[in-house]
Amino acid sequence: MDDDSAKSSWDEMIAKLKTERDALALKLHLGKKEALAEWDRLEREWNRLKAVKGPPMKEAAAETARGVGSALEDAASELKRGYERSASSSNGGVTGSGP
Repeated sequence: MDDDSAKSSWDEMIAKLKTERDALALKLHLGKKEALAEWDRLEREWNRLKAVKGPPMKEAAAETARGVGSALEDAASELKRGYERSASSSNGGVTGSGP
């Protein structure tokens, strides 16, 4: 292999690696944006859930209280699933500082 051929092979390899690197950087960037969007959604849900501070049992009829309690449990379950999804997707190699 002469010097020109070796240089050409090296340049080709570097170009391919750069293309793969750029594609991975874009994927990570988009994944980070997606993760941040999910975090923002979960934070809004968390703040909404915290503001309720439990069902208004004294003010509501028993049926209404059960419905409110069930809705709050559903919201809390969805929030928990969202946190678990975010945690599991962040274990896929995407790292960075949290909000």
